[in-house]
Amino acid sequence: MLRSAVERQFEIVGEAISRLAQLNPSLAEKLTEYRRIIAFRNILIHAYATIDDRIVWGLVEGKLPQLRREVKALLSARKD
Repeated sequence: MLRSAVERQFEIVGEAISRLAQLNPSLAEKLTEYRRIIAFRNILIHAYATIDDRIVWGLVEGKLPQLRREVKALLSARKD
């Protein structure tokens, strides 16, 4: 269940960034590797049988904290 929940959250994040990229490309570009995030979402959706748990967990530990900081900074900048 945990794996499914984590993957689902990555799908949601990837979809949100995909929509952001369509609506405001310059804002999406402020997110490091936003294209790779969207690509990963597509893999999760369409090629889920090939996903390695170690890759997903590596993203949780290695990339998610940076994405979180960047999104927080963007949201803070929008309030100003």
